[in-house]
Amino acid sequence: MEGQIIITLGRRIGAGGLEIAHRLSGRLGIKVYDKDLIWIAARESGLSAEFFEKNDEKPVSKGLLTNFLGQKNSNFIDTRSYVLDSAISEDGLFKTQSDIIRKLADTGSGIFVGRCADYVLRDREGMLSVFITADRQDRIARIMEKDGMSAKEAEKYIDQGERRRASYYNYYTFKEWGDSASYDLCLNSSRFGIDGCVDCIIRQLGK
Repeated sequence: MEGQIIITLGRRIGAGGLEIAHRLSGRLGIKVYDKDLIWIAARESGLSAEFFEKNDEKPVSKGLLTNFLGQKNSNFIDTRSYVLDSAISEDGLFKTQSDIIRKLADTGSGIFVGRCADYVLRDREGMLSVFITADRQDRIARIMEKDGMSAKEAEKYIDQGERRRASYYNYYTFKEWGDSASYDLCLNSSRFGIDGCVDCIIRQLGK
């Protein structure tokens, strides 16, 4: 598609990746796809959005699916929802979301945040894959300010979240999450700042 801009953006927790994505959106006039992918995937698949959200960017435990089936007769469980949700494997969840990402890219320009979009769209001509990192102390400080956490809580949140992201990405892409070899462009927001990272990406696009 002539003139199409496709950016995939991976990010360390607290590095400001989502803020960069939205500022790029404002500068380029194109849509950001992040959490709304969950609702689109749920609508397209007929599965519950809660199930997609609960397993967002992390492999789904087969034990969890078994547990859903085991509880299907509970008075407190939406049986129809759990039967539907339990019928799809973690690979099926990934395929559903990947199909949505490809369909959205077919319709026009977009910035796709996380969810292995760089791998899903790897054959897309002109796609630019970006990874945003930042110094650890800056990431901790950003999470503390954004979510009202203590330094210890922020560190735990970052470490647990990044283990999940790495596990998900490495499993589905056969690459290494956060490794510079996995992306076209890696930027440190501590070094360049949020706006500086936006400028670098736009220059790389030739805009």
